[in-house]
Amino acid sequence: MHVGMHVRFPFLLVDRVIEYKAGEYAVGIKNVTINDNFFPGHFPERPIMPGVLMVEAMAQVGGLVMLQPEVGGSRDNFFFAGIDKVRFRKPVIAGDTLIMRMTLTKYQKRFGLAKMEGKAYVGGDLVCEGEFLLVSATE
Repeated sequence: MHVGMHVRFPFLLVDRVIEYKAGEYAVGIKNVTINDNFFPGHFPERPIMPGVLMVEAMAQVGGLVMLQPEVGGSRDNFFFAGIDKVRFRKPVIAGDTLIMRMTLTKYQKRFGLAKMEGKAYVGGDLVCEGEFLLVSATE
């Protein structure tokens, strides 16, 4: 299933989702602009997106992978519980388009644990990667 360009998710750090397959992967885009509220007005010429926000944006895309509406529209709510092996390869600056791909690598339904591989790119260059852990908030 492909989600159209017009679909917007209520996430601060994800502008839109360009690919989505429930329970498998999701690809989200964040257009990093000078107007983003994490850039102070007095920043020098090279405003860099904080790594912690890049990770949070990727986690938000990861949460989408686990959205599996059941009958009646109820769904598990997953929260970002941890990250491992995170690497920042290149700075992301205002004007960049961050493309984030989150792929489910392991899901233990019994424990409500989801492990994901996350990769973020700008113009084909890998800028950030890590292993994400999401945990179901519902018992």
